[in-house]
Amino acid sequence: METFNQFVQWLRSVAPYVHAFRGKTFVVAFPGELVTAGALPVLAQDLSLLVALGIRVVVVHGSRPQVAEQLALRNVEGRFHNGVRITDTAALECAKEAAGELRLDIEAAFSQGLPNTPMAHAAIRIISGNFVTARPLGVIDGVDLELTGMTRKIAAETIHAILATDSVVLLSPLGFSPTGEVFNLTMEDVAVSAAIALHADKIIFITETMMMKDEAEVEIRELSSHQAEAVLQAGFLPTDAAFYLQHSIKACNNGVPRAHILPFEMDGSTLLELFTHDGVGTMISHENLESLRQATIEDVGGIIKLIEPLEADGTLVKRGRELIEREIDNFSVIEHDGVIFGCAALYPFPAEKMAEMACLTVNPEVQAQGDGERILKHMENRARSLGIKQLFVLTTRTSHWFKKRGFVPATVDALPKDRQHMYNWQRKSQVLIKPL
Repeated sequence: METFNQFVQWLRSVAPYVHAFRGKTFVVAFPGELVTAGALPVLAQDLSLLVALGIRVVVVHGSRPQVAEQLALRNVEGRFHNGVRITDTAALECAKEAAGELRLDIEAAFSQGLPNTPMAHAAIRIISGNFVTARPLGVIDGVDLELTGMTRKIAAETIHAILATDSVVLLSPLGFSPTGEVFNLTMEDVAVSAAIALHADKIIFITETMMMKDEAEVEIRELSSHQAEAVLQAGFLPTDAAFYLQHSIKACNNGVPRAHILPFEMDGSTLLELFTHDGVGTMISHENLESLRQATIEDVGGIIKLIEPLEADGTLVKRGRELIEREIDNFSVIEHDGVIFGCAALYPFPAEKMAEMACLTVNPEVQAQGDGERILKHMENRARSLGIKQLFVLTTRTSHWFKKRGFVPATVDALPKDRQHMYNWQRKSQVLIKPL
């Protein structure tokens, strides 16, 4: 029974993300190393699930190890300039050979459909074509990069029409010129160009790199694009990670709201990143994702969902929807990527220059991350702005938490007169007061 309850709670917890992502466009890019590592079948299963949930998916694959393998088979030495492949005629043939094989492998992976597997009953169609127009990079630092190119244009209208049929669009790191030439591109360039042209909601790089860490070896979970630029300039990231971050910043600065960089070595990293609060990779956004603000009427449903379990077990006094709607101006909420994860309410008693903080609640999944502390400080500042000198709470189960944050025990007589009359003697809540 406990397992059943856990499943139901998990399914309910991902529902806000399912609603938020339906109809959105995600560009998912991965390097050739993911295919070499044997992770393609599982990734296809996860991406097919996204399609089943109503998400429009564009897949962009890389092919560096496959091109290197083809060059080795032909005894041709690869040439590079500042980390960029110089694509001569022989190298281009290898790139075309690699792209062709990978396209077939990807189509095969999306064609899975055995019973009792995640792909059972899936009928995903994956469409590729000449959707990428390219131009040559030309001569850089006196070095002719020959048939190495960069994206000039993405056939956005055509791709949108395909996505509207619930098909997946596949883009290879090859582009075509109006003169009929073929150019070798980078997967990152194609993915970012596609995300910008399609006005995608997310670009997701599923990479061979480990989780990004700062100079103190602390994992980097979330960055604004401005913070990401500072990290890039600091120069402590490995080359590959810096390359992905550079392209993520470009995407965000050109209208893509979110960029994600995930390790493919973790099973299900795409699903974990998208459908859990903290994810398993690094998220870059044009602005900070988390906001702590005064609540609006649109937040009522999120607040009710947050406090209902605590009302059910008696931790909080029950509040009906109508009451919360009437008192919504008293509430503040903390939200992350559009989902409410914490709330509290402030009830001033101006005559005594006191205020009650009530209904302080944080989603159990994130209670160890300091959201409760942030909400408390926000409510204290909100109270100070109203000229409040003392903040008080009534609690039956969390007195220790408040005492650690400067609240001291008091009697009912210390409350404002109006609040004394409303005190519920059956609950016998403890009174704690903090001077501001």
